[in-house]
Amino acid sequence: MYKSYEHPQLSLEQMIDEDLCGLAASGNRMAEEVLVTRYNRLVRTCARPFFLFGGDSEDLTQEGMVGLIKAVREYDASKEASFRTFAEICIRSRLYSVLRAAARDKHAPLNQSVPLDTPFFDSNSYTSGTNNLAQRNPEDDLIDREHTAALLSGVRKQLSEFEAKILGYYLDGLSCREIAKTVGRPPKSVDNAVQRIRRKVAQQLLSGDVSES
Repeated sequence: MYKSYEHPQLSLEQMIDEDLCGLAASGNRMAEEVLVTRYNRLVRTCARPFFLFGGDSEDLTQEGMVGLIKAVREYDASKEASFRTFAEICIRSRLYSVLRAAARDKHAPLNQSVPLDTPFFDSNSYTSGTNNLAQRNPEDDLIDREHTAALLSGVRKQLSEFEAKILGYYLDGLSCREIAKTVGRPPKSVDNAVQRIRRKVAQQLLSGDVSES
């Protein structure tokens, strides 16, 4: 379907995701690196809710990157899904798989992690008939969305105006330096705010006070 990667006058950075996947599938590691760099923020966005609820940031990011690389190497343009959609499915699937394994093995802190934004996947999406990606049923997704939305609502009530602003940028996948530049504060100030948010999240979980807004 996608053939523009046959035109060498386009630089790798100018190519669309699907064409880069075609090059990566043919063994072009530079094309793979461009995609990994391009979607690094998506990995952070997927992993950070789990981090706030008790996971290890570095471990979760690394696991998310494994999911992203899997997406690059297994993407099939004939499935009528964009690479971005497939990449997010693979990243989240990898994170869920790791968290489920941690819970079974009773490993902390990953087994304490809770997703804040579980996506809905249509039954006719890329995941249809793909067992290694479609491990969650719609009921699980609905329960997670309702429960975690309530958790997030409760946490936001305990945040200062500055912390609430930082939380929004943080969940959007910005690095601490990017957030610091956006809000005009030192990176250390942003990092301290994130740690305060994590403590408030932990207190919310421990108290069991999950109230609907």
